[in-house]
Amino acid sequence: MSGTRGGPARAGGRLLVCATPIGNLDDVTLRVLAALRDADVVACEDTRHTRGLLDRHGIAARALLSYHEHNERARSEELVRRIAGGEVVALVSDAGMPSVSDPGWVLIDACWAAGQRVEVLPGPSAAVTALVVSGLPAERWRFVGFLPRRGGALADSFTAEETTVAYESPRRVGASLAALAAVDAERPVAVCRELTKLHEEVVRGTAGALAARYQEEAVRGEVVLVIGAAPPGVTGVAVGRAAVGRLVASGARRREAAKVVAELTGGSANELYEGEARG
Repeated sequence: MSGTRGGPARAGGRLLVCATPIGNLDDVTLRVLAALRDADVVACEDTRHTRGLLDRHGIAARALLSYHEHNERARSEELVRRIAGGEVVALVSDAGMPSVSDPGWVLIDACWAAGQRVEVLPGPSAAVTALVVSGLPAERWRFVGFLPRRGGALADSFTAEETTVAYESPRRVGASLAALAAVDAERPVAVCRELTKLHEEVVRGTAGALAARYQEEAVRGEVVLVIGAAPPGVTGVAVGRAAVGRLVASGARRREAAKVVAELTGGSANELYEGEARG
């Protein structure tokens, strides 16, 4: 393998997957800056956004090319051809590591399939930053991307026996916390907002307390939720039955509560009804 680790080598094409700042533009590595300066083309999610990063560090890239969720398959074919022809392509997203809840996987997979060299230049990650700042256990954890809005996957997000890190829309923070609080109001949670930016905020508390807070308080900016581990033995069915029980305790009819929870979790209304009734 030719070249140096400090920047892209010029003898042979390759894809350089570059992590970029998640907020503070100074949070970028020297290797990434060298890659952006020396690459034949920089493929970026939003050329205007990436140009701001380049301007901040006095870099005049050879060429900027848009690469986003709406054109990544067609653009990947073009970029693989360029790499095969000997060009160095630097891939960036608007923030963080490409392909982690951002475009990038299609191009990386296409390069592997075509036998082209792929290098990753590590750097900022919103998921890892949130996990560390949350103060919740980090020995074992999982990242689930954006939380699902409904279905069994939503219930499963609350049953992991390790810390869970998830991205969330600011418009849905209150609803997601309320869904968690309905099954485990004492679960520890951290709401991490605008990480590394001027208005960074990290709020820790129980699911119940934070659900109440964010039902009333508007949330702005980019949000990462860090959710504490579920008690051992908690399953999606157990979560659903607990939710039915809480609704019944609040005055709902058991059968109607079971129907509502089944619609949200993708479970069986009969199983939830019978299980709660037996409980």
